[in-house]
Amino acid sequence: MPRLDAAALADLVSWRRELHRHPEVSGHEAATAARVAARIEAARPDALLAGLGGHGVAAVFEGTAPGPALMLRCELDALPIQETGAPEWRSTVPGMGHLCGHDGHMAILAGMAEILGRHRPGRGRVVLLFQPSEEDGQAAAAVIADPQFARIAPDWAFALHNMPGLPEGHVALRPGPVACASRGMRIALAGRTAHASQPETGVSPMAALSGLMPALTGLGAGGIDDPDFALVTVTHARMGAPAFGIAPGEAEIFVTLRSLTDAGMAGLVREAETLARQAAERHGLGIEITHHDVFAHCENAPEAVARLAAALEAEAIPHGPQGQPMRASEDFGRFGIGATSALMLLGAGLDRPALHNPDYDFPDALIETGLRGFVRLTGDLLGYD
Repeated sequence: MPRLDAAALADLVSWRRELHRHPEVSGHEAATAARVAARIEAARPDALLAGLGGHGVAAVFEGTAPGPALMLRCELDALPIQETGAPEWRSTVPGMGHLCGHDGHMAILAGMAEILGRHRPGRGRVVLLFQPSEEDGQAAAAVIADPQFARIAPDWAFALHNMPGLPEGHVALRPGPVACASRGMRIALAGRTAHASQPETGVSPMAALSGLMPALTGLGAGGIDDPDFALVTVTHARMGAPAFGIAPGEAEIFVTLRSLTDAGMAGLVREAETLARQAAERHGLGIEITHHDVFAHCENAPEAVARLAAALEAEAIPHGPQGQPMRASEDFGRFGIGATSALMLLGAGLDRPALHNPDYDFPDALIETGLRGFVRLTGDLLGYD
């Protein structure tokens, strides 16, 4: 199998750290996309697409014979969180940080581009997709809807995500659901303000708001391996103006709904909306419900898992089902609707901070591990010239 030497791997580490210094959040990854395109262009892909579903970038490497299309996907975006860790390469952008490891995922695919630039696939094509806006669940659907997607629509689709809490270099992989469906629900309640000395002359959302929080979280059920698993998390609540002379006349509550499957999400949404509407009616309030950051559940196809497991075994990368499914969501799930797909979790170590913690940093050693897995997988599926 093709390999990168120590100098090339060290260069990928340096590039990953440069990405880490300059994070950009969902929908604003223009400079990151430009850095990616400049690096990938040096590998001489047969096509380099830009502006996919926003700031997405895709590199296409054609094989010398007909065959299937294989897509490997990573993410461009960082998080709107202030980094508190102290590596030399910490974020230089206030309030933003690569605290989910997407910088490391990009480095792995950049390494794949170097390999493919020297060794084209023997058949079919390889597409390296650098997807924007993964963190808010918007861009997989936007990429698929982009007219350019017809050029790169895959038969096979694979992705990885680093995962603290698993032994470093150990892969979690199994067929079936691997990441939950989730969505944000905003409930806005409208009443009527009053003087604080005469609250009875207004319509306050206080009772509805205070009752809804435990009622909504009470919809949670089961463990993560339960087909009926559900989790509702209150993430924000606000009522009235910050004043002492006004009884409140409006309120809002943000909740995140989570389920193992899309079918489970449909039922959970109905239950949550029913609770909210009943509370509003009971207390004489107007109500508006909107949905945000909608993620489909991510399902690993057995055939894709088998292919990936064989590649991991050939590279002596340990793997097992531990750590899947996960409660978190992954925008990669939408690509599985039209392709045979699998997502693996690559262990980042047992004692590291969790993803989205303000001091998280991707372990550089995982670049080589992830790269070896993808190089072997690509060779097993398509061969190399």
